[in-house]
Amino acid sequence: MTSEMNVEGLSIAPGVMETIISVAASEVDGVASLGNFATSGIRSMLASKPSTSGIETKMGEDGKLYVAVHVEVYYGYVLPELAAALRTAIAESLATQAGVEVSAVDVYIDGIQFKS
Repeated sequence: MTSEMNVEGLSIAPGVMETIISVAASEVDGVASLGNFATSGIRSMLASKPSTSGIETKMGEDGKLYVAVHVEVYYGYVLPELAAALRTAIAESLATQAGVEVSAVDVYIDGIQFKS
């Protein structure tokens, strides 16, 4: 996780960045859940904000953000296409909402779920 970031005179807390990433990832069709999968379902039912577990961010020396996300996906999706959609959604959300340039988004698919 990064420490507080300064973007064009604006200080942004790490939790804000992670929330933007979490919401962007959860809106991608085929993503079942983010982060610690043993508790993510329970946590999302009880918490008023999205889980940021499974998200790592680091500011590079070039001033660009590096992001790593751990997800579970639904069975039946083409995994390389789903990862590409996640990369695009996360990078665009961070650029639009926080003015942050992203150097890379690494996607770790930790499991597959079946829709009920």
